[in-house]
Amino acid sequence: MLEHTIHGDISGTPVLIAHGLYGSGRNWGVIAKRLSATRRVITVDMRNHGHSDWSDDHTYPAMADDLAQVIDHIGAPMDVVGHSMGGKAAMMLALTRPDTLRSLVVGDIAPVAYSHSQMQYIEAMRAVDLAQVTRRSQANDQLAALGVEPALCSFLTQSLDVAEKRWRLNIDVLAQNMPAILSFPEVSTTFEGPVLFLSGAASDYVDRSYRPKILDLFPQAKFAKIPGAGHWLHAEKPREFEQNLTSYLNTISGAHLT
Repeated sequence: MLEHTIHGDISGTPVLIAHGLYGSGRNWGVIAKRLSATRRVITVDMRNHGHSDWSDDHTYPAMADDLAQVIDHIGAPMDVVGHSMGGKAAMMLALTRPDTLRSLVVGDIAPVAYSHSQMQYIEAMRAVDLAQVTRRSQANDQLAALGVEPALCSFLTQSLDVAEKRWRLNIDVLAQNMPAILSFPEVSTTFEGPVLFLSGAASDYVDRSYRPKILDLFPQAKFAKIPGAGHWLHAEKPREFEQNLTSYLNTISGAHLT
């Protein structure tokens, strides 16, 4: 089962958060803590990330099954939030195990194949001389010298185990599975529950041309954008992300209660 952390003990429908590529549940700690004031929140480390097990299979059906196991263990249904890779895994969960979730919030990703390469970050992490790293800031400096933007340097080094001088990412397997990560499986099912596609207004990951495909799979989908945010919208605009998420979940809860 995925490594996971439960924040808060509020009754009601819990929220499960699935992080994106190269991330971990730790990236969502501040947002999870704030959300836990009004609802129980579960953050997970996806397979091949953080403290979860490593596997040669890094496909969306496998990741969706991982999420289903956590939900089945704690108690279904949940409101599921997923960003980027985690958003695709959450969409796959909704399409294959709709009994596990009440609603879905997808952060800046669509159920389509992308040409955006993510290999440059793997190459940068491989190039870091971990033998010379005794503080996370030193790895930040090396990544910055390799051309990684500052915000992503800090994001990536949250997955660095400084003491063990290793990345808590199965970099080789992620590289091998990159075509599967960038794609999305063909499915014939639909999810009829409430879905919010929350995107960064400055991102090009959720183009309007993707909406017919999205609505084919998620007929109840709604769309919203956060001004000034790019693909990493929850890191760039955390308060705005939290406000949009809370407002949507409160609406779902109200609709559910009536």
